Amino acid sequence: MHAFAFGFTSTMVASPEPLRQHDDKPAMIETPCIKVCTVDARSGLCLGCGRTLDEIARWGSMTPEERRGVMRELPDRLAARDPAQTVARG
Repeated sequence: MHAFAFGFTSTMVASPEPLRQHDDKPAMIETPCIKVCTVDARSGLCLGCGRTLDEIARWGSMTPEERRGVMRELPDRLAARDPAQTVARG
């Protein structure tokens, strides 16, 4: 069973996520992941970052513009969540 603390701010923290370049050197890409990887069964959104499973899976192959577009939506997604309606699956 997971315990959740609600009442956080919707500020996105960009943390580095390694991605391999053609020369096999790690390249850092911006990610909203805060290492709280639990998906809400009703909304399909990660409780930590607000992304869908599809967005999480495709993140490394998205263009920077696509990632920025998703990141612009995340504060509203997280703010719209109703903690009383949240059901964790993981």
